[in-house]
Amino acid sequence: MFMGKIPHGCARTTPATRLLIQQSTESLQKLATRFGVDPKTVAKWRDRTTVEEAVRGPKPASTVLTPAEEAAIILFRQQTLLPLDDCLYALQEAIPNLSPLGAAPLPATPRHQPPATGRRGGANQKSAV
Repeated sequence: MFMGKIPHGCARTTPATRLLIQQSTESLQKLATRFGVDPKTVAKWRDRTTVEEAVRGPKPASTVLTPAEEAAIILFRQQTLLPLDDCLYALQEAIPNLSPLGAAPLPATPRHQPPATGRRGGANQKSAV
């Protein structure tokens, strides 16, 4: 039933143990002693509706911009090359969800890369003769 999921290195319970905790009517202290975990751990798993670990690590950034608004902002920034604050000021009336407080941050644009000049190395490099 719970095959395939490997708990992280610090996990003291397995999905099967968590299910037993959720189904048990024993006290938190008795279950904690029985499974060798802290009573807070037992309480945590009792309150959850699933036996799976919570997602850890970076969460996707939330945004209130539509894909069309985001595309318009990126195009505006690429064409005007204005600093972020100036873009924000210029676009706030057209895109009301745009906020300096980060509710809907300006999307990043690809960095400008100057064209290659064909030279390799700096001015102090000696030429091979």
